[in-house]
Amino acid sequence: MRIPLSWLREFAQVPADATAEDVMADLVKVGFEEEEVHRPTDTLKGPVVVGQVLSLVKEPQSNGKTINWCQVRVVPEGQEQTLTGKGIDPSGVQGIVCGAHNFVEGDKVVVTLPGAVLPGDFHISARKTYGHMSAGMIASVRELGIGDDHDGILVLSRIGLDPEIGTDAMELLGLYDQAAEINVTPDRGYAFSIRGVAREYAHATGTAFTDPASKVNAPAGLQGGYGVKLNDDVPIYGKPGCDRFVARTVRGVDPTRPTPPWMSSRLRLAGIRSISLPVDISNYVMLELGQPNHCYDLDKLSGDIVVRRAVAGEKITTLDDKERTLHPEDLLITDDSGAIGIAGVMGGAHTEVSDSTTSILVEAAHFDEVSIARSRRRHKLPSEASKRFERGVDWHVADVAAQRVVDLLVELAGGTADATGTDVGTAPDAVTIELPADYASKRIGIDFTEEQVTTSLVDLGATVEKNDGGYRVTAPSWRHDLETKEDLSEEVARLVGYDNIPATLPVAPPGRGLSRTQQQKRRVVQALADAGLTEVLSYPFVSKAANDTFGVAEEGAERPALKLANPISEEQGFLRTSILPGLIEVARRNHSRGFRDVALYEAGSVFLPEGKIGTESIPPLGVRPADQVLEGLFDGVPHQPLHIAAVLTGHDSPAAATHTPRAWDWADALDVARLIADVLGVELVVSQGSHQAFHPGRAARLALRSGDVVGYAGELHPKLLAAHDMPARSVAMEINVEALFEAAADVIVAKHISGFPVATQDVALVVPQDVPADDVLAALREGAGVLLEDVALFDVYSGPGIEEGKKSLAFGLRFRADDRTLTADEASEARSAAVAVAAERCGAVQR
Repeated sequence: MRIPLSWLREFAQVPADATAEDVMADLVKVGFEEEEVHRPTDTLKGPVVVGQVLSLVKEPQSNGKTINWCQVRVVPEGQEQTLTGKGIDPSGVQGIVCGAHNFVEGDKVVVTLPGAVLPGDFHISARKTYGHMSAGMIASVRELGIGDDHDGILVLSRIGLDPEIGTDAMELLGLYDQAAEINVTPDRGYAFSIRGVAREYAHATGTAFTDPASKVNAPAGLQGGYGVKLNDDVPIYGKPGCDRFVARTVRGVDPTRPTPPWMSSRLRLAGIRSISLPVDISNYVMLELGQPNHCYDLDKLSGDIVVRRAVAGEKITTLDDKERTLHPEDLLITDDSGAIGIAGVMGGAHTEVSDSTTSILVEAAHFDEVSIARSRRRHKLPSEASKRFERGVDWHVADVAAQRVVDLLVELAGGTADATGTDVGTAPDAVTIELPADYASKRIGIDFTEEQVTTSLVDLGATVEKNDGGYRVTAPSWRHDLETKEDLSEEVARLVGYDNIPATLPVAPPGRGLSRTQQQKRRVVQALADAGLTEVLSYPFVSKAANDTFGVAEEGAERPALKLANPISEEQGFLRTSILPGLIEVARRNHSRGFRDVALYEAGSVFLPEGKIGTESIPPLGVRPADQVLEGLFDGVPHQPLHIAAVLTGHDSPAAATHTPRAWDWADALDVARLIADVLGVELVVSQGSHQAFHPGRAARLALRSGDVVGYAGELHPKLLAAHDMPARSVAMEINVEALFEAAADVIVAKHISGFPVATQDVALVVPQDVPADDVLAALREGAGVLLEDVALFDVYSGPGIEEGKKSLAFGLRFRADDRTLTADEASEARSAAVAVAAERCGAVQR
């Protein structure tokens, strides 16, 4: 909201020397944010004066143009020129070359004298052009920075001015005024008006406030005016779309009269361009009082005005000359001819006021916020009116705004107002709030006195009555955001001053902090980052095919998934059941942009619907649902376990002169899964697996000791990689870390580290080809007994020297005792015991 200071001073005591920065600094105290300063003198500097064209000689040029060699008086005849500077003629008559042709001798114009600076850092000086010494410039509206019209010179008589020669044109046109722009939050729609901002400025500075509505003498009980009917058969949430409609008639209007400079100057500073006198008056009153209004050409109306909902397929051509197809929820202003406006958003072109209009019907209505907001979004029609209506407008100011428009049309456009008028509708009930006496103090943390509480609320415009427990507060009609005692407490704190609230740091209570699950997740995520992987976030929306491929291991099986009611695209119409589709897309995008070596991971929820999803009905807005309704809502929410997935493609390190990087392989993906399990202290059982998204024979199944499968790791399927334009041999893993969290011990006890040396033994065992290496490793671990510290597979061989259908597995065993140094015989004995168990269980034969 832009606030011209001259306008603000009419209703609040703003010091004469206050700048826009000063005003914004004061408004910050009551909760507004500073935006920008709008000051014409930042780009326009004098001398800029009123001049009169004494003579005009047209001189054709060789380039085909015709210029005017003008003599312009800039000082009243008989007076001396008091301005000095190079190029300023002491006689008071300036010789000026001008290329425009829309003025004649005797016209009073705006003259920028040598030394002036126009917007765009255009310096005016005396210079020779077209054979003459031109000392100044006769300015247009655009050159002065006060409009877009560049068709010709600004002739002052055409905007209703006849000033004395030599008058300061900048003051005449309101160019010394300035505007402060503030950001208005959605809950404070009343501040989209000079009326609201002036009240807040008075709160901030403790000065007096004059309500502009109090200056308007609006008649009570209007009757006999233009016929209006409110007919909303399908209100949204049971609230009528229009609950007040005021209509006034002004006849004998001359819409071609110029808008007074004081009004056009204020509109310009407020960010609204001048269009025509009736439209400018309408906008002026909207900015002043915060009540949007509309002017209809009375002679173009037929029959009574009816406010109703649209019929499906109904159309209207709006003021921007676009035909729009209406929705049954759209609230319309109609007459016998059909729709003549989308209520609170934009009027129709058919009844638009034009230069031939002589009679005007003024509308000032009150519309439902939800109806206006939906129509505005549906038709993508943001307007100054809708911005105010959808944030809430004062119901009680409609008749005042209509009267203000009428008064200005009579004063400035020469009209005559009908004594009759229309005012239909029902006033809403006032909002009454019970405020306990000490509630604001407890809520804010400062001891407010009774006077501070009552004075603050009365200054807001509220009615305050004392009762046994505190106060009964009736909120003012323009404050739609005041509904609870919390709202009132915030207002008391705001008006008393946020700077009076002491700053104290809360003491963290013992035993609180991150939950066990949060701590586990942070440890895992940090461990993966420390291992060199990069965390990313991908979209949770995927295709049905992606869910069927990644969400279930068996090829051809269908994965139940949640379909989005309003997807971004039909190709991404489901919530993910696996993180890998989105993560692969991120890897593919990076690879296509030249990042060939990537190791990415993501921690996020997947959505696994089971049983009944959702509820049969949605609870209404504005009321807290009952406990059983909330339980039903939560029961219909799908299970959303936390998964972690990783995709690795390319090489594990950059190439260097003395270093050959290694390509990621399936073992690296498996190591990522093992790292996650190790961080959580969970034993992960790895075995040969099969998953349709992974390469046959190069996929590992990840399970807990209980047998529950928690994920897969390995090389992605070649066909899948080709379909996604991914490099061959890219690897991935995905694991249900929520299951690991549940399996993890509450306390991880560190093993004792022996100070005695380790004894190492290697063994190579020949086993059938289909025996998993993990089974052999488990047998060795069990058979070796307590002396075994670690066992690891370091080689797999099948070929010459090994019987067909079998393979050789080589393991490294580490033995250590807590109380002594082991002998070679003790280590060999333990190894032999381990081999014996492997032979018994797996048919292993030592090589």
